[in-house]
Amino acid sequence: MPLIEYVTAASTGISRPLTAVLRKMMRHPVYRYLLFLSGAPITLLVFVRYQIRQFKLGYRKIAAETAKELRQEGVYDALAAEVRDQQLRKHRFFGRTPEAGQLERNVRRIAEQRFQARVKERLEQRLTENGGGASFEETYREWIENPVLFLLSLVLGFPMYVLLGIYANPYLKTIAERLVMAVFVIFGVAFLVFTLLYLSPMNPAANLLGETATNEQIAAFNRLYGLDQPYLAQLWDTLRGILTFDLGKSFSGNEQVTAAIAGKFPVTLTLTVVSTLIAVLIALPIGIVSATRPNSFFDYTFMFIALLGLSIPNFWQGLIFILNFSIKQSWLPATYNPDDWLSAIMPIVVLGTGLTAAVARMTRSSMLEVIHEDYITTARAKGLNRRTVLWRHAVGNALIPIVTVIGLQFGGMLGGAAVTEKVFNISGIGSYIVDKQFIPDIPSIMGGVVYTAITISVVNVLVDLLYAFLDPRIRSKMKQY
Repeated sequence: MPLIEYVTAASTGISRPLTAVLRKMMRHPVYRYLLFLSGAPITLLVFVRYQIRQFKLGYRKIAAETAKELRQEGVYDALAAEVRDQQLRKHRFFGRTPEAGQLERNVRRIAEQRFQARVKERLEQRLTENGGGASFEETYREWIENPVLFLLSLVLGFPMYVLLGIYANPYLKTIAERLVMAVFVIFGVAFLVFTLLYLSPMNPAANLLGETATNEQIAAFNRLYGLDQPYLAQLWDTLRGILTFDLGKSFSGNEQVTAAIAGKFPVTLTLTVVSTLIAVLIALPIGIVSATRPNSFFDYTFMFIALLGLSIPNFWQGLIFILNFSIKQSWLPATYNPDDWLSAIMPIVVLGTGLTAAVARMTRSSMLEVIHEDYITTARAKGLNRRTVLWRHAVGNALIPIVTVIGLQFGGMLGGAAVTEKVFNISGIGSYIVDKQFIPDIPSIMGGVVYTAITISVVNVLVDLLYAFLDPRIRSKMKQY
């Protein structure tokens, strides 16, 4: 007996917080349907219980009586008159003359919808007053609040409770929502890129086999790689490959695309991450100094250098570096070698130049906007020293647009590193996609695009979490949602 009481008390202590989360989820249509689907066995049992309860209460009879009462009270006629007046005023506003039959049909449809909502509201009120009525959502909550039924539902509807746990944590919920959005973005990008490649006039078989290839050889090539299939069949094979992480074999070299990209993508990612870190470490102090000393010699000098950094093309900067530091001075290798860290210096500098300039200018403008706010003036009036006001109040509040720029620039660097990789002969994902697109090698291009889209989506999720970490107002909205 004590064991049963202990289990009952434990289940009650767990189910009550879950009930509050459930009530909150029911207010959001998407989460409500996800909840019902993830707990499909429980949803079915609750639905049966709900129908039995409504049958015992004579729900349909009471509903019909309630509707009849409201019609007798003139509720439907009042709603129809209100809707008719709204429709006429809308037509007069746009200078149109409504067709009588169509107008009446619209009035009846809208008035009936509003009338049924009134009927449902009155019905629930009557059932509640009689102590026997409960909506489907309330029946769902009653099921969870019952200790025995809760334990049963925990076994049958475990995915539903995982969803409840994710929703209960604002950060997990934000991450889950962003990841779901990222999935749609990735497949949207894949669909767009594949369609453009399919519509491309280039012929992969002819480009790879050469001008001497016969029609039979080209047909055999197309049959081997499925290029003779209809558009929808090829699209489905591509999307299915993305789902199963099997991107197939490339047209040139007959190598596994997943393995090839897995060997090339880390190179681009490493160079981009290192360039970003160095750029941020340099740009933030420059932007802060420029903002705290506006229109000074330092400000004009730093911003002029930043403008130059934004204006210099990557390929030109890379060629100048090779000419001076590799050919003339022989200080640094002209081409990239993973085993020689010196060969990574010039690519990192070239990749980070534009980001440093963009972050420095954004830091300056964001800081200038923040340091003139009233709360900064109040902090100074309270006697806080300049350094405390700057770092505790100004910098923290100025970081949101800066983080946004860093995230966008990181994605741009990741996707736009092809030029730098070509200049320094880096075997990365950018140069890999460029080499394959002239064939076009559809599996290889799709693999590179998908990997890049996944990385950029993950970066966007991290940026959103940084927003919440930096700004308490965003954290408060996340908890309220």
